[in-house]
Amino acid sequence: MEVILAKEMGFCWGVKRALELAEKAAAQHGQVHTLGALVHNDQVARRLESLGVHVAENVAEVAGGVVAITSHGAPPQVAEEAYRHGLTVVDTTCPFVRRVQRLAREMAEDGYTVYVFGDEGHSEVVGIVGWSGGRARIINSADQIDPDARKIGLLSQTTKNLDAYRHLAMEVMRRSLGTCFEVRVHNTICDATLKRQEAAALLAGQAEVIIVVGSAKSANTRRLVELCSAQGVPTYRIEEAGEIDFAWLRDKKRVGVTAGASTPNWIVGPVVDTLRRL
Repeated sequence: MEVILAKEMGFCWGVKRALELAEKAAAQHGQVHTLGALVHNDQVARRLESLGVHVAENVAEVAGGVVAITSHGAPPQVAEEAYRHGLTVVDTTCPFVRRVQRLAREMAEDGYTVYVFGDEGHSEVVGIVGWSGGRARIINSADQIDPDARKIGLLSQTTKNLDAYRHLAMEVMRRSLGTCFEVRVHNTICDATLKRQEAAALLAGQAEVIIVVGSAKSANTRRLVELCSAQGVPTYRIEEAGEIDFAWLRDKKRVGVTAGASTPNWIVGPVVDTLRRL
């Protein structure tokens, strides 16, 4: 069986940076607590736990020492609360996410009605709304736009699909003609996310079946599954090699493999090795 690998897949630079910062802090201080999961991958979380990187749901759970804000970011009040509790803060927020936070704050301060194309409850989106002073609104359809808004600012969660965001932006502008003074749209889709989605789309045109390696908790992993499935290719998500169902591969000659941005090479490698032995 031929195994075709996506040209762009697995850990992105932002996730690698977050892991390195957290591991360095744990080595220096003995342990560190991340405010929520550092990455959405249970196997990586177990490895971090063994290195002294533990998960806390909020600042109140940490008695003392070091806390880390995850790569997804957090509202500014989180760091402020940690400092009030006398904690040391390590901020691993991805620079791409930091840019969205800054834009949300600036546009809200400039009087824009800020909308975020994102997943309700996702930690990145919660952080972006927090940086807007709680004024940003989460949407997934142009129907949710306030028809009386005079200045609209549109942002996106970094892992959203670019085509879907473009469609939303065009629809928002169309609906706002004649009523809105200004619509400001920023492309805040992460370049690494976009490259992985483009590579997955290309892979779907080459393979008879696709295996996506990553956690069901990972938004960008789910996007890859949706993208490949939408092209009519049987697509399966697994977290490790032992989950491969060989019935998926029956009578297939070409299998494609990609992985979410929270999936390291040491998890993808055994998957590829297993498939190549077939």
